[in-house]
Amino acid sequence: MRDAPSSGYLVHLAWMCFFSTVPHGGAKVLERTFEEWMRYRDECLRRMASEPYPAGLFCNRTFDMYACWPDGSPGTAVNVSCPFYLPWFEKVKHGLVSRRCGADGQWVMVNGSQPWRDYSQCEEELEDGAEEEGARRLMVSFKVLYTVGYALSLLTLVSALLVLTVFRKLHCTRNYIHANLFASFGLRATSVMVKDALLERRWGAEVLQVADWQALLSHEAALGCRAAQVLMQYCILANHYWFLVEAVYLYKLLIGAVFSEKNYYRLYLYLGWGTPVVFVVPWMAAKYLKENAECWALNENMAYWWIIRIPILLASMINLLIFMRILKVILAKLRANQKGYADYKLRLAKATLTLIPLFGIHEVVFIFATDEQTTGILRYIKVFFTLFLNSFQGFLVAVLYCFANKEVKSEMKKKWQLWKLDHPALCCTQ
Repeated sequence: MRDAPSSGYLVHLAWMCFFSTVPHGGAKVLERTFEEWMRYRDECLRRMASEPYPAGLFCNRTFDMYACWPDGSPGTAVNVSCPFYLPWFEKVKHGLVSRRCGADGQWVMVNGSQPWRDYSQCEEELEDGAEEEGARRLMVSFKVLYTVGYALSLLTLVSALLVLTVFRKLHCTRNYIHANLFASFGLRATSVMVKDALLERRWGAEVLQVADWQALLSHEAALGCRAAQVLMQYCILANHYWFLVEAVYLYKLLIGAVFSEKNYYRLYLYLGWGTPVVFVVPWMAAKYLKENAECWALNENMAYWWIIRIPILLASMINLLIFMRILKVILAKLRANQKGYADYKLRLAKATLTLIPLFGIHEVVFIFATDEQTTGILRYIKVFFTLFLNSFQGFLVAVLYCFANKEVKSEMKKKWQLWKLDHPALCCTQ
């Protein structure tokens, strides 16, 4: 036997729905569940208004926020089918929920104010609940992982940008390109953290009545997280196209192409920051016109998702081809000038491992495996590696191409020596 306070039932159901499909679908399930609940309530109210009342003593027909109850005979139990708005209704559609009508013609209450009911046959199976709880905990762990990664990356990227900006001797086309790549990573990290904060604020709001749910699930309430979603998609595309710029620039250097860096840098800016706009704008229009629900994070129609996915795939494949071509050039040069076979292999391996994060080659591994197409263990493996690599990649790139760069370290060392000469009183005395 169970009793459930009607005022808190929607809150309880909300969290069960929110984590019923992880990692991306909980909010959509909640929205659909609430819509179905509204339809169930309206049908109940219409039925109560149209049916005639019985004669004599009886318990009044009512909707108690959970189920629709007909008039009850005193001293009997009233059974109705499990409400169809439950996300797991297909599993419990033959179950019943019951209430007791007292001998005085009043529904039996708990603590004098809350309706008593037995809804044990309408609950989700314990095994399913345990499985979803385990999945929820795993997703929470993943969130902690990528939050730490993006925060660390953002801190490192901002520091790297300051270094490349402050030291004048580091001002050159190569470092300008690095700086733009750092900026795209920084914006991506910021957009992800802002989106998460907006989602937590939205779904963590106190909800006490139906009007609060209607406001929570309204399009106006989703504007902030939709804007953050658009920014995030733009930054992801910008990431990939600045990877492409890095690949094109390095390839031109290696093959000894003669070109005006100043003129080409403007084209690099258009490619890195302008190309994403060409794809994000139609994607945003498609979402607004065809899938204007929740925070635009779900992909019910994969055709709209490919508006974003195709340019990412294209940039990644071009990067892979350039990557292979550059390795071939490096291999040829190392063979021609090798001093020792071991040293030659070490330098080739170092060049390869350095280029992979710079060009985003790891993205190719899971590029065809979307979250909607992967299930079970493969999905969690894909989610883990994607979140880990994406969140910590900014940190890795900033360290490799700024703080571990010989030119940068040399310039920082010179500045440090000059600072010590200018501030002898602050330096350690022997």
